[in-house]
Amino acid sequence: QVQLVESGGGLVQAGDSLRLSCAASGGAFSRYAMGWFRQAPGREREFVAGISSWSGASTDYADSVKGRFTISRDNAKNTAFLQMKSLKPEDTAVYLCAADRYVYGRRDYSVYDYWGQGTQVTVSS
Repeated sequence: QVQLVESGGGLVQAGDSLRLSCAASGGAFSRYAMGWFRQAPGREREFVAGISSWSGASTDYADSVKGRFTISRDNAKNTAFLQMKSLKPEDTAVYLCAADRYVYGRRDYSVYDYWGQGTQVTVSS
């Protein structure tokens, strides 16, 4: 059983940056691919970024965040990160991290095994 706890969210202005963290415990973190998703009120959960297990050599991004967001992982710290730059009001959502036993961070949220509670990101214009 893997427990995930997100942190780093907050209220920022458009153009600002934030770095989200996802701390894992209770399992072999490096074996899991990790994904970041977001959910805004009244909208479906949306894939943001994914990173492969072990070295994290493979990453994937939603078109809406490509070039602005960077996913990474530090296996020694059992933590995944989402660096967000040039934030826009449309990035406002609850951001959740998830762990997947598959090798790659897939886009389909239904395949993920473990989820955190989420952290709120609000971007004002």
